[in-house]
Amino acid sequence: MIVRDATLQDAEDILAIYNFAALNTTAVWTDGPADLTSRRDWISTRQQAGYPVLVAMKGRDVVGFASFGDFRPWPGYRHTVENSVYVDERHHRSGIGRSLVAALIERATALNKHTMIAGIEAANAASIALHASLGFAEVARMPEVGCKFGRWLDLVFMQRQLATQVRP
Repeated sequence: MIVRDATLQDAEDILAIYNFAALNTTAVWTDGPADLTSRRDWISTRQQAGYPVLVAMKGRDVVGFASFGDFRPWPGYRHTVENSVYVDERHHRSGIGRSLVAALIERATALNKHTMIAGIEAANAASIALHASLGFAEVARMPEVGCKFGRWLDLVFMQRQLATQVRP
């Protein structure tokens, strides 16, 4: 497996992984699928902002993707990013998520970011364990802040300080 920067040619594969999560899991708190134009726009917007969009490849297949973006839009949060990572359901628990998040940590550190946040649905034990294994700690648990599939969802925020020399 290799992790590389995504291109717009990866948008269809990214869309398929994203839409599976959107339609079948609580990893994405949306009620419907995205379209190809929105995924291409998302890739372009992230990359134009200087943020990575990464894909994990097994052979010629995209088996996961990850990115980070601004945590909140105000200047005081400029040193904090929030990650997102999605793995094709046929490749869960095979180290892909770990490789993608580790690569995001490296990229954020290189961009001199100070903190990385992960917002995870509280029942997603695999994602919580993955982030914890990479040095993230749970810092907040917010009950019933989202809803999907006719039920309330709790949000866990996990946080990792990065090895940067950022001055506030």
